[in-house]
Amino acid sequence: MVPSIKDIQSFEGKYPKQIWSLFFVEMWERFCFYGNRGMLTVFISEILLQKIQHIGKSEAEAHANLQYGAIQAFVYAFTFIGGLFADKILGFRKSLFWGGMLMIVGSFILGFDPEKFFYFGICFIIIGTGFFKPNISTMVGQLYRSGDERRDAGFGLFYSGINIGALFGGGLCVWVGKYHSWHWAFALSGIFMIVGLVTFLLTKKQLGPIGLQPEAVAKKKNGKLYEWMVYGGSLLTIPAILAMVSNTQYTDYFMYIIGPATLIYVFYEMSKYSAAERKNLAAALVFIIFSILFWAFFEQSGGSLSLFAADNLHHKLLGINIDPNVVNNAVNSLFVISLSPIVGLLWLRMAKKKSEPNAVVKFGIGFLFLAAAFYIFYYNRFFADANGVTSLNVFAMATLVMTIAELCLSPIGLSLMTKLSPKPMQGVMMGMWFLASAYGQYAAGILGAGMAATKEGGTLTEKLISYTTGYKQLAIYALIAAVLLLAISPIVRKLMSEVKE
Repeated sequence: MVPSIKDIQSFEGKYPKQIWSLFFVEMWERFCFYGNRGMLTVFISEILLQKIQHIGKSEAEAHANLQYGAIQAFVYAFTFIGGLFADKILGFRKSLFWGGMLMIVGSFILGFDPEKFFYFGICFIIIGTGFFKPNISTMVGQLYRSGDERRDAGFGLFYSGINIGALFGGGLCVWVGKYHSWHWAFALSGIFMIVGLVTFLLTKKQLGPIGLQPEAVAKKKNGKLYEWMVYGGSLLTIPAILAMVSNTQYTDYFMYIIGPATLIYVFYEMSKYSAAERKNLAAALVFIIFSILFWAFFEQSGGSLSLFAADNLHHKLLGINIDPNVVNNAVNSLFVISLSPIVGLLWLRMAKKKSEPNAVVKFGIGFLFLAAAFYIFYYNRFFADANGVTSLNVFAMATLVMTIAELCLSPIGLSLMTKLSPKPMQGVMMGMWFLASAYGQYAAGILGAGMAATKEGGTLTEKLISYTTGYKQLAIYALIAAVLLLAISPIVRKLMSEVKE
């Protein structure tokens, strides 16, 4: 029997049962995504640039940071487009399945020959993630009635599913790539994405009406034509994406256009709603703007911190021999898995006692922890030996603090987009949230390239000083953002009006 939306949202206990199927689908998709993400900077720098093009190490690292930022920016920019087409034409389920298929194709192209077809394979992953990522998050939000206090805890649990996939994908794929075969490392991502799609096909009936194609399109005579036009059109964008991803100058032009164009579209859509709904959407935009800054700092983990880990960290964590890149790509996820349910239940308990901080304050707290994390990354320079190699233990401690910052912001942000958006705009606003991540990734690449700009042939000590000086500056900027958020908290709360935080 297919459940109704009322049946689904009238669940007892902490979590609806449907969240578990979405949890596992997202877990395997994140294995695919973070497996590929974890390999990007190291593979671009060491294989594509230093080995094949014979570019010097310092220049290669600076370029790899920019390339990482460009690729990640396109990944998240396409989530807006994917959310838009899901809202208007495909529905969340078809969008998710199409995205997953493209990610599988991209991973296997990379697995076949990553040196020859790297950017071509990446194009499929970019488009696939755009169709997949915002829509599964929106379906999680629709498992809850408006005002349900259990929503944040549900997104916290969902977020831990993301990070189980990221833990195994980020750790395993990097290890396989560095020590065995880059071919198999990329192919592994595709294999586990297949597991995710099969899980979705076997459990989608539990979702009832959630994620179905919009009725207005499904009932149209030419509804199928629109659907196939979306599939075909997304494939036709590949040559343009290929040109832009392989040349970061074109990425600059794209980012200059997509943000303003998207804002104009959102303002146009906002004009169709009531004053109260427009205020809610304005509050959502405040959270989106601050998230750009957050991700610009946080995503150093895939860029500059990845290159820092490759050369400037000892291979011992708590006395155990381990590759620092494996730690950098996996330990954040391990911390999230451990802490996410605890933080979610903490918010739930505080809500019952009427002492839960509002969403703006949670964001501010997140920035405070982010500032502390980057100060620890900076302070790690004082544990370095004469060769400029420093402590993996301190690095991991900084990552733990950065994880707490992430948990104060990211799952709360996902939840807020579904709370503050009218139902017809939920996919678009979720896409906007990820588009903000695109700008954060783009800025992360630029920041990382600046830190990597040491002279060619420089020592590891010079590299250590360059990177850690940059991390100290990021700590200061994060602290300023935290103070600003706490200062504007009353204004944003007014915009949110009656929306439960």
